[in-house]
Amino acid sequence: VVSNESAEIVRMLGTAMKDFITTGIELFPEDKQSEINEMNDWIYNEIANGSYKAGFSSNQDVYETAYNSYFEALDKVNDILSKRKFLLGDKPTEADLRLLPPFYRHDPVYHNRFKLNKKFLWEYPHIWRWMGDMMNCAPNMDAVTNAGYLDHCKQGYFGRTGNGSIPVGPEGYPECYKNPNFKAN
Repeated sequence: VVSNESAEIVRMLGTAMKDFITTGIELFPEDKQSEINEMNDWIYNEIANGSYKAGFSSNQDVYETAYNSYFEALDKVNDILSKRKFLLGDKPTEADLRLLPPFYRHDPVYHNRFKLNKKFLWEYPHIWRWMGDMMNCAPNMDAVTNAGYLDHCKQGYFGRTGNGSIPVGPEGYPECYKNPNFKAN
């Protein structure tokens, strides 16, 4: 794999490397490719990059516009997931995989660091269920969703600010993503 662009790497895993996948998950099935591409563009613009638009906004108006767009997108995802198990049907695809990182980081990082504090993911019942499904959809998901990885994320987002202090909480993350009955205190 010769790339440092995560979207390209995910696409390579679902196409050029698919003969080596042992999970039975087909990330880029032929019959869903145009839907996946459309969903990927939307996820990038409204959620993945949308979080950064709010977090690194240049003024209050830019922040509020990005904030509102981001949470409208979360409402839309919650609605989509109220009708199906994954974004495009009953099996995860590349679109689900590309949505996982920003959602994984939302509660413990974006909620505070990017001031995206309208809601936690557990307040979206269908997104919360989807998080559990994604965290358990393949063997060895812990390799990329464990507490050490989350600590690394928090270090990257918070460690470069002012005094370099890293939030200890929120408690229970990322383990709570696997529990559809979790509710924060």
